[in-house]
Amino acid sequence: MDRTDNTSRVEPTRTVLAAGAVVWRRVSDRTELLVVHRPKYDDWSFPKGKLDRGERLPVTAVREVGEETTVPIRLGRPLPMVRYPLRKPRPSIKEVSFWIGRPAGASEITLDPNREIDAARWVPLDEVAGLLTYEHDHGLLDEFVRLRDDEKAHETWPLVVLRHAAARSRTQWKGDDRRRTLNSKGNREARRLIPLLEAYGITDVVSSDSARCVQTVVPYADHLDVDLDLYPELSEEGATPDRVAGRVRGLAASKRAMVVCTHRPVLPLVFETLGIEPVRLEPAQLLVAHRRGRDVLATELHRA
Repeated sequence: MDRTDNTSRVEPTRTVLAAGAVVWRRVSDRTELLVVHRPKYDDWSFPKGKLDRGERLPVTAVREVGEETTVPIRLGRPLPMVRYPLRKPRPSIKEVSFWIGRPAGASEITLDPNREIDAARWVPLDEVAGLLTYEHDHGLLDEFVRLRDDEKAHETWPLVVLRHAAARSRTQWKGDDRRRTLNSKGNREARRLIPLLEAYGITDVVSSDSARCVQTVVPYADHLDVDLDLYPELSEEGATPDRVAGRVRGLAASKRAMVVCTHRPVLPLVFETLGIEPVRLEPAQLLVAHRRGRDVLATELHRA
């Protein structure tokens, strides 16, 4: 006898990843935020958009803000992730990662209205709440205001701690280990770091003087057309607790947005100096420390 299984089958929930930013600027004595209008939904929101294949979320946030508003930005500290259900084209959950952002250069809007975004506007902070359509955007606004009122904790500078990319085998390398180079995977990782570091507006490139560290950050330095700052005290051979602490304290005292590339055994000394709990980084993985003064106010992890 045939039997028919009438048990309802539940499709697995699909997750759509996206990213955006709450972008701010100062005009005279007031703070303004960047918002966009979508004619399809007749709504006002913070700019955001879906992840492209192979893209990292911080890169998505910068790209989408630029596409929707024409304002180039750099990212600051992360904000809470926003989640909400989607009904079309099929039921799913949308997860949107948000950052605080600032204009990277000119903040003028030169948008040509289109089917997706027909208006982008800088709005005084005290008027934004009356314009936003969605509750989750109001939550982001509240968090931004809270951080701003907490001793300007919305305004930070990034120090990226980077472990060098995949290198040739230590056991098979002949000669001075300081000259050991990246393998083919590591060279690909070094190139993939370019848009990720650029998303945070990194301008200063600091590295151990070992070849595998230098090769990890050379593509980004070439992209910016800047010189590398090389320090033997950040290498495995030259690192001591005092030397690393002295160098990292000096770097962290700056308001420059920088990347510091070093080695797995040196990372705990760097984190200790910055007052960060130790994190095990894989090759080409990085920790972004968002600083204000001597304090690290937020951290995040990313991979090339």
